[in-house]
Amino acid sequence: MRLRGRKGIRETIEEQKDLVVLDAGPLKGKWHTFFGNDRPIYVELGMGKGKFISEMSGKYPHINFIGVDMYDELIRRASEKARRVWEDKGEDSPPNLALLRANIEFIETMFEPGEIERIFLNFSDPWPKSKHARRRLTHHRFLEKYKELLNERGEIHFKTDSRSLFEFSLNSFADMEIVLRNISLDLHKDGLRDDLVLTEYESKFVERGMNIHRLEAVIGEEALRVHRQNKAAELAGKGGAAAAEDEDDNADDTE
Repeated sequence: MRLRGRKGIRETIEEQKDLVVLDAGPLKGKWHTFFGNDRPIYVELGMGKGKFISEMSGKYPHINFIGVDMYDELIRRASEKARRVWEDKGEDSPPNLALLRANIEFIETMFEPGEIERIFLNFSDPWPKSKHARRRLTHHRFLEKYKELLNERGEIHFKTDSRSLFEFSLNSFADMEIVLRNISLDLHKDGLRDDLVLTEYESKFVERGMNIHRLEAVIGEEALRVHRQNKAAELAGKGGAAAAEDEDDNADDTE
């Protein structure tokens, strides 16, 4: 990926110490200190131009967000988007957002185990050639790292327009016996999901009529407990509804 940016990009992002982080090493295990609170930390790996992570930070001010990408120009563009979002709220700087310039390959050097609560993988590079499978962000070698870094409420939310990457990812999660929920092969088939924040790519793909695939992976023990509890309640509700229908049928028969 080659990006053309204006001159002085590095200087521009270096000046934004309130928002941009160029070296995650000193912050490993200390991200809550950076944000000044102990709220949950959600991380987008491969944030692109930053639309998703910027809008998420504005929509959920009680969550800390970190957008990660390795290109200076994308960090610059994301910083502009983030500041516009928060200017509309009367803030000069996003209080709950950090833009981290880093290579995802070395994510274990950026965060301590259990430091993250949610990971977003939005329209990651599909690396379609089989020989490049290890580079896919849902390859088992990455999933192992994510599992280590996510806390007891940890989840992974994954979206892609690539059917082949989605199928590969389903197999990766299954091979590691990771519980999945809310699997969709056509996320916006009934119209745009206004409860979800769209990325730049997603908006374009939907306009072209392309299917968006999405899933949620449940990782942490507490997240799994809540998921199983919800499933049990759902099944109990369905059982109750079925029993009520049977009673109605029996009543009709006696009449």
